[in-house]
Amino acid sequence: MKVIPALLLAVLVPLHAYSQTPVRAVPPPASAAKGAPAAVPASTTAAAAVGAKSTDPRVELAAKIPGTKVEDLRPTPVPGIFELTHGAEISYVSSDGKYLFSGDLYRVADNGDFPNLSAPRRQELRAKLIGEVPEAEMVIFGPKDAKYTITVFTDVDCPWCRRLHSEMADYNKAGIRVRYLAWPRTGPATESWARAQGVWCAANRAETFTRASKGEAVKTATCAQDPVKRHYELGQELGVRGTPGVVLPDGELVPGYLPAAELLKHLQSLSAAK
Repeated sequence: MKVIPALLLAVLVPLHAYSQTPVRAVPPPASAAKGAPAAVPASTTAAAAVGAKSTDPRVELAAKIPGTKVEDLRPTPVPGIFELTHGAEISYVSSDGKYLFSGDLYRVADNGDFPNLSAPRRQELRAKLIGEVPEAEMVIFGPKDAKYTITVFTDVDCPWCRRLHSEMADYNKAGIRVRYLAWPRTGPATESWARAQGVWCAANRAETFTRASKGEAVKTATCAQDPVKRHYELGQELGVRGTPGVVLPDGELVPGYLPAAELLKHLQSLSAAK
């Protein structure tokens, strides 16, 4: 994985406040001369000095990396190394802020295994960000009480996306509900982008989506609630590089089309492993 410049510009969640216990002044002894200034105990001044400097090492580290917030950082099992996140992309930074590197972090287990610590964390981040997208912005096929729900970044002009949609009855029969987010591969100001806007701004999104997936013409339209740009940027943050980009309930990203039977088998194996 390459470190992308946007990693240092991420804004993921609101900044948490860190409270500190207020320091109470100690009253002067009764024998003190009236009008004489009361001496401040050494313990009080020491506590104030400590309170003036945050005990959270992420505060100082975040200040060294432009655009980074405290919440973008968290400690790793490796002493002196912090995780730095942007969307679902993960990099690592030294506690002094002098070294930033990419790649997955593995633990060397006593039994000879090498569990990947980055992959499950990446899935956790993906699932969280997908969960923040309201279903009102999606094009959905399948009942809400389906056993499994997947979220698909799709391009109505992508051949494999069209194949997936043509088999929607198979997915729904297998108990898989499909939620679509727009991800026109060609990017902004292209024909596919305009067709995506036409779908998401249509009065009947599901019907218009199906027609577009068959290659039929879609009326060009824009609207105030057009989410195409948001979906596209979210896909980039989550690591989508092509379509269909299928995000499973646990945040796993499946890069490409899978037949309903094969996808169901994989979802069942994930459920069994819990």
